[in-house]
Amino acid sequence: MTVLDGVIADLTAEGDQLRAAVAGLDSDGWTTFTPAEGWTVATTVGHLLWTDEVAVLAAGALTDEGKKAWDAVVLRAIEDPTGFVDKGALELGALAPEELLARWDAGRVALPEALRAYPDGFKMPWFGPPMSPTSMATARFMETWAHALDVYDALGLTPDVTDRIRHVAHIGVRTRNFSFANNELPAPAEEFRIELTAPSGELWAWGPEGAAQTVSGSAFDFCQLVTQRIHRDDTDLVAEGDDAEKWLTIAQAFAGPAGGGRVSRLAGARTSTTEES
Repeated sequence: MTVLDGVIADLTAEGDQLRAAVAGLDSDGWTTFTPAEGWTVATTVGHLLWTDEVAVLAAGALTDEGKKAWDAVVLRAIEDPTGFVDKGALELGALAPEELLARWDAGRVALPEALRAYPDGFKMPWFGPPMSPTSMATARFMETWAHALDVYDALGLTPDVTDRIRHVAHIGVRTRNFSFANNELPAPAEEFRIELTAPSGELWAWGPEGAAQTVSGSAFDFCQLVTQRIHRDDTDLVAEGDDAEKWLTIAQAFAGPAGGGRVSRLAGARTSTTEES
């Protein structure tokens, strides 16, 4: 199995888990709002569908006809740089659930086929830097996993957390400097040592041993943090060094402007207790 095949297998498994969670929902379930402001369960699945379909278009841009289709998407993004992603999610989220699921199923099949067929040594165009098929599959995994957390939260479900999240952790570590730049801060001069405990109990590590700046703790918490699905205060992560601690307050593994993150559950609990007293 190639590295790409392995990532695709993990992406498929993560998508299967989410699909099973939404397959039997009634209209109230589909319109339940998630923790992502303004997005429902349907909007969230619509966004995943939209991104899968657009990634397939990007993979087809090697041909003249495919390039025209991809260029049309890019032009729409240029015309509405801050709203084109939400617009696509809202439009597709308005589909009847049966049609939404059918198109998502088709996209989930088409994307792996397109990635496997992409010529070796070439990178796919994207809204940011071009990406290899493996990088695209990894990014799709991260986004599917993170948005699935929103759906599970909205539906009161407990996700099955597996070592597949190593893909998210890897992107989170690799995007450290991006997080600083995205917040108009200089990147730390030295590498950090990152040690995370996987769901299986395995230890995952990045960076040099003996580094002055370190981060350690739960891989699940770290992955939630870098996808901004949890507040820093609600994690068990331990930072040693000012730069490491700063990173954990601004970490962002996904492209786009600096996100606002999530409100601390601890802060919510304190507020509730104060109001009751």
